[in-house]
Order: sequence, then structure tokens, then C-alpha cells
Amino acid sequence: MAEDQEQRPIIIKKIKKRHGGHGGAWKVAFADFVTAMMALFIVLWIMGQDQEVLEAVASYFKDPIGFSNKSSQFLDGRNKNIINPNTADAKTMKEEEKKRLEKLGEDMIRKLKQDPEFSDLLNQMEITMVNEGLRIELMDNENDLFFDIGNVTLNKKAESFFVKIGKELAKLNNKIVVEGHTDSRPFTGNGAGYSNFELSTERANSARRALFKGGLPEFRFEEVRGYADRILKDKDNPLSAINRRISIIIKYTNVEVDTLPLSDINKLK
Repeated sequence: MAEDQEQRPIIIKKIKKRHGGHGGAWKVAFADFVTAMMALFIVLWIMGQDQEVLEAVASYFKDPIGFSNKSSQFLDGRNKNIINPNTADAKTMKEEEKKRLEKLGEDMIRKLKQDPEFSDLLNQMEITMVNEGLRIELMDNENDLFFDIGNVTLNKKAESFFVKIGKELAKLNNKIVVEGHTDSRPFTGNGAGYSNFELSTERANSARRALFKGGLPEFRFEEVRGYADRILKDKDNPLSAINRRISIIIKYTNVEVDTLPLSDINKLK
């Protein structure tokens, strides 16, 4: 056994070192370069976006965990802090509907002008675009009142006017909101009993019934609001007749509009 071990050859392994190699360091440098370029392109992309996208990106960096948890809301479009891939389409649809509603307002004025019964009431009608859609505002003046002071019943001529408008609105599929507004003439009781809130709401309901009589289906009415004297048309003269008015809002159908606080509604009126 000892003789066999003495006769076994001794093998020596020599490892040659290669000079001039960089190992994996270049990969790290390349990865840093690619990351920097990607960050640059993201910044350039963000700079070219509109305010809505900027706010969405900002919301992610403010609350990345909450943003991730709302991923299910992204799929059904309920999360306003996530960029909706259909944002551009929604804006286009809203612009198209805005033009359609503006044309509706022009056509309505033209048809009412052709009816001598209502020609003198056109000076009391104002049509404008607001946050929710097209607003048709019908205001009292010193000579023509839609409602007698403190009364909630439309006079005969005013009711016919609302019936006529209801016939035109019945041609649409939009939801309708009816608002009532009063001047600042107070009721006795200082709000403890019957007040301008009840008065404005009941007047809005009277207008709603006249629109319904004109053919506007019941299911199309989304809301009836009574603002009392909280949104004055003439703030310098709280008792002015133009503060007593009915607003009919034809809402957008393609784009959901957030409910605004009263302070923001004041800016739109």
C-alpha cells in the first residue's frame, strides 16, 4: 500500500490570471445610464401633460401605498386620482355634448321668439353653460312675475312658458335639475317655521310640474333644489326682483361632474 502511494504521480494545477478584464462593473454602469435616461423621458413626458395628469402623478407620489390599493377602482373608473386611459376620449365627448347643448339653447330661443305669446318673456330668460351642463334661468322683473310675492303657484302665462320649455327638453335624454331661488325678503319666524328655503323649494317643484305637463318624463328629473337667498343674482341689491328665479339645468350625460360646495357654486352663478 505504501509503495503504491509513492509511485502515484503528483499533479500540480496552475491557474492563469487574465489581465485587462472588467468583470460585471460595466453592467452596473449601463444600468445606471438606462435608469437616468428613463427618468429623463418621464420628466419630459410629464412636462407635456395637462393639469389633470399632473395632479394624478402628484397624488401617486403623495400616497403611493394608497394609490396602489385603489387599483381595483382604476378598472371601473371610480378613482379620480389615477390616470384614466380614456381621459382624452371623455374630454372630447364632453366638448361635443357642450356644443350640442349650446345649439339646443340657441334653437330654444329661436322657437320662443317665433311665439308672440312669450316674446316679452325672453328678456327674463338667460341661457349659459355651467359646470353641470346647460343652465336656463328664468328671472322675475319689476313688471312680470312668475310667482306672486310669497306665492308658490306659477301664474298662467308663466306656466305656459314652462310647459313650452318642457316640450323641448322632452326631446333629450339628459337628466334635469330644477332650482328655486328667492330674494332676501325674510319670512316671520327667522327660519324656525316656513322660510325662504321652503318657498324656493316649492317654487322649484311648481316649475317641475309644469315641465312634466309639457311632456318631460318624471324619471328625467334628477333633483329639485331650494337655495332660498343663498345664491343671489344681484348681491348689491338683495331685494331685487332678478334674485327671484327658477334655474333649469340640463346635465351632461357623458361625463360625471363632481358635486361642488356652495362657495364654488357661487362662483359659477
